[in-house]
Amino acid sequence: MATVILVRHGRTTANASGLLAGRTPGVELDQVGRDQAAATADRLAAVPVVGVVSSPLERCRQTAQIILDRQSGTPHTPVEEDITECDYGSWQGRTLEELAQEELWRTVQAQPSAVVFPGGESMPAMQARSVAAIRRHDAAFEAEHGPGAVWVAVSHGDIIKSVLADALGMHLDLFQRIAVGPASVSVVTYGAHRPTVHATNTDAGDLSWLAASAAAQDAPVGGGAGHAAPPAR
Repeated sequence: MATVILVRHGRTTANASGLLAGRTPGVELDQVGRDQAAATADRLAAVPVVGVVSSPLERCRQTAQIILDRQSGTPHTPVEEDITECDYGSWQGRTLEELAQEELWRTVQAQPSAVVFPGGESMPAMQARSVAAIRRHDAAFEAEHGPGAVWVAVSHGDIIKSVLADALGMHLDLFQRIAVGPASVSVVTYGAHRPTVHATNTDAGDLSWLAASAAAQDAPVGGGAGHAAPPAR
């Protein structure tokens, strides 16, 4: 089956100042974010990806371009509206410190499935559209390139957390247990029986094993032998 590498955008000027950027236009990577994206791109350079799908927001498109610049091939590069940031409504543009005083903040932490952001979207709707988009692209890349296809989706923290929660079979109310840092890499394969989550929230380590072969569809009893270690340098 095809494998998707979920990449969060690098750090932004809004992240650094504690603002909830949401879908605000013009929010770009800061220098730390560019360096984070470059480190992630270097990790992914060993993997010939067939596509890099990005949220339309600037910070994701910038991260995607840095990844593309280190790829030797010419991956398909669509922009996907359905993996854009959550619509936080009137929360957008406010500081996290201020938002933490809101009654809704406690619900966001404890029961995300009950959250509808004022003037924005619900968290279940956010998860439904993002999971559907990831699965749709995954199926299309596999149909075109075969079961060994590996592709990248560049998106946002809450989007990736919701996709990982779905892949792990977790209720949305538990998704705050998942951490997704700036420019982090998570890896999911959607198999015939169930999704397999190979990694979450990684910011270092060899990924060349992803280029070796198609992932097995059945889970190995006992855990299996794993992938080969990278060669010593």
